[in-house]
Amino acid sequence: MTVRLLTNIGRLWTGTDVCSNAAILVHDDRIVWAGPASDLPQSVPGVIDDIVDVDHVENLGGGLVTPGLIDAHSHPVYAGNRWAELAMRTSGSTNNEIVAAGGGVASTVTVTRGTDPWTLCNNVRERLRQWICAGTTTVEAKTGYHLTRDGELADVRMLRSLEEEPSMPRIHATFLAAHMLPPEYFGRRRDYIEAVRLWAGDAAAAGADSIDVYCDEGHFTPDEARVLLMTGQRVGLKARLHACANERVGAAQVAAEVGCASADLLTEANDDDIKALHHGGVAATVCPGSALHNGRTPPVRAMLDRGVTLALGTDHNPGQCGITSMPLVIGLSVAMFGLSVNEALRAATLGGAAALRVSDRGALVPGMYADMVLWDADHEGAFAWAFGLRALRVWRGGVPVQP
Repeated sequence: MTVRLLTNIGRLWTGTDVCSNAAILVHDDRIVWAGPASDLPQSVPGVIDDIVDVDHVENLGGGLVTPGLIDAHSHPVYAGNRWAELAMRTSGSTNNEIVAAGGGVASTVTVTRGTDPWTLCNNVRERLRQWICAGTTTVEAKTGYHLTRDGELADVRMLRSLEEEPSMPRIHATFLAAHMLPPEYFGRRRDYIEAVRLWAGDAAAAGADSIDVYCDEGHFTPDEARVLLMTGQRVGLKARLHACANERVGAAQVAAEVGCASADLLTEANDDDIKALHHGGVAATVCPGSALHNGRTPPVRAMLDRGVTLALGTDHNPGQCGITSMPLVIGLSVAMFGLSVNEALRAATLGGAAALRVSDRGALVPGMYADMVLWDADHEGAFAWAFGLRALRVWRGGVPVQP
């Protein structure tokens, strides 16, 4: 058992409170006390008899400390890149022209399928390393670029194994075989839906936490999404949904009806969608990087005003957005969505925990995981200034992450 004391915290943003000249006491991987240093207890029953006997004391130099950030939406499991496709799009090429030239999601599926597991795992490991070094201690990571039973299950197992490695973030593995219809199933749409339903139980057994469906024009319909999500729920997977990203096809209503943990992207959501999310207790996960790329902004303020829980994600994916920095996402959310710094930080911590439906992280209060970040700043307002505030030190479960 290890007891660690962090002292000389200039400003502590706990997720529920803010205090100056603070300290944190950690027992093994959990917070046991946090608050003003002047209130630091001399002993904690069952943890330590005398505060002078702590195993490790770390002086944080008067800096800002927050909970580890949570990325509630990412697609890090892929091989190759689509940079040439992005150059075509910015030069005016249409989606049909890009697909005709060999681009689109199907191109990533082809490359990912053709990449050996060792190389793919190394690529994903390096991406996840970028997340935690930037202060993100939990990453929701989707599969969805194999679209075969064995490939998707191997991706889930890979994510679970990477999570156990030193200096990796915690992983919330999401099974996204319902990303698109794979080429070999063209003309056999019902067969693929049934195949994914059969794979869902195997995905849960392999370690997946959630099931996701991309519900939009050109992907899967609301009726198909409903069936797939309910199948996933029956085998113990939490439900998530790509909703209203490009068109309003009724995805938000399905998310509310099914009881999804989160509905994501929501660029085209209207007031009826927002009401449904609020009524269904569905968190809204928005991604400013992809919104900026698309030139369309989700109705974030209306969601907050309606009482919808807001979470933030990078939407890291090979075809559109390469962001792995949640501090950048926070800065963009303030600038693009009109959030206050506190609202954006809350969405990147407690909001992310709500979107993943985990209650053991997102705040620095007793009982929570000791996932913490010391920032290169002495006030949280720096997130709105830096557009990628630098993490000086990161702890996962009380253990420092080596840079």
